[in-house]
Amino acid sequence: MVARLEEFILERAFKTELPSIAVSLIIDGEVVYERGFGYRDVENRLPASPRTVYGIGSVTKSFTALAVMQLYEKGLLSPDDPAEKYLPFKLRAKGEPVKIHHLLTHSSGIPALAYAEALIRGLVGEAEYWLPVISYEDLFAFLRKAADWAVAKPGEKFFYLNEGYVLLGYIVEKVSGVKYEEYVKKNIFEPLEMNDTLFIGDSLEGKEAAVPYVIHEGERIRRSYPQGVTADGGILSCVKDLSNYLLMYMNGGVFKEKEIVSEKTIREMTEPHVPIPYSIFEKDGYGYGWRITGLFGHKLVRHSGSILVSTAFAGYLPEKKTGVVVLANASGYPLSFIGMYALTLALDKEPEEELYFIKADRILDRLQGIYETYRGTMRVNVVRRGDVLYLERKGKYTSLNIPLILDRIEENKAVFKAPGIASKLEVEFYIEDSKVEMFYERYKLVKKQ
Repeated sequence: MVARLEEFILERAFKTELPSIAVSLIIDGEVVYERGFGYRDVENRLPASPRTVYGIGSVTKSFTALAVMQLYEKGLLSPDDPAEKYLPFKLRAKGEPVKIHHLLTHSSGIPALAYAEALIRGLVGEAEYWLPVISYEDLFAFLRKAADWAVAKPGEKFFYLNEGYVLLGYIVEKVSGVKYEEYVKKNIFEPLEMNDTLFIGDSLEGKEAAVPYVIHEGERIRRSYPQGVTADGGILSCVKDLSNYLLMYMNGGVFKEKEIVSEKTIREMTEPHVPIPYSIFEKDGYGYGWRITGLFGHKLVRHSGSILVSTAFAGYLPEKKTGVVVLANASGYPLSFIGMYALTLALDKEPEEELYFIKADRILDRLQGIYETYRGTMRVNVVRRGDVLYLERKGKYTSLNIPLILDRIEENKAVFKAPGIASKLEVEFYIEDSKVEMFYERYKLVKKQ
């Protein structure tokens, strides 16, 4: 299993130019594998290891949810409380109060307001503008007209809302009487012995810190972590520490005989409270800081994270006490693919055949190239951009640029939709050994290179 996983990781890292990846694997409640691949600091040739510290992005949300539930267990708040009870402004959607439960489950009725996207893209140089929301007060001002943006009543629909988790961080501060970061360090990091886990903005002295990178046209550009409010995505951690975190969940809220929260609370956090509509999995819903899906008949609790210059995935199978953590110091390949690949192997399944997105990823790579008709009378190029193929042909006076959206995969065949306002065209690719044929409209084309 380890050899297969390492081969897959190295292949993906090579193709996507990720500077480093760190992985830990838990089987039957025991950490059986930890390793770093590549350089945490490319320029200084410093290798990654299980203690290398990366930004974990939205995996932070489960820590915030855990803090809220600890306060709930102490009787200091309730998920059923209106959030505005603890906020300096009214938070409503379609005239109804948004509860803490709705913020935890991304079901406030308010669509994403994209504050985090604007902040991160601006601070790392991805966009020419940035949104100066770096404090709770900034966010309160930003949210002043958020109620006008609501499209559903609270609890009716899933809309992933980073801003909601920032508000939860503020509520943790208001109720506990200490800074959010201080609360999480004392009540979660310390008892879980997460000694290399901290927040963006903390000193990294003495830590094996990964350099954050942006990858652009093959060049790795050093950047710093985007600083601002932290409750939605501001934790830095390593796979060794995050393994302790997952073990606590697997053991019903207990780590080394220390109860972090009750088993009942763990069950409540990891139940799907609101369905996620856009999913390829058996079941998909959001709990409290975790996404819950089905994987080959097993319950999978998981979350991904990205702050553009660093990415993360953490997930576990509760009944199997099996989990995985994957971290990297750049974006460009979904670490959830690596995580799912590892968990599929752990379940004695074949990921290359069983995981649709792995099959699709390989097919998209395979189909890129130059195609020709009979005797080379016409030539087109098929290129991949993200998860979409494009059929391109450039002439002196005319050009063709058609997006091909993968519709289904059959045996030795991949079928794509070619959207158009005057047609419902399907483009078919037949794959047999080293030969690839494409059928587009009235043409048959064969891949040449």
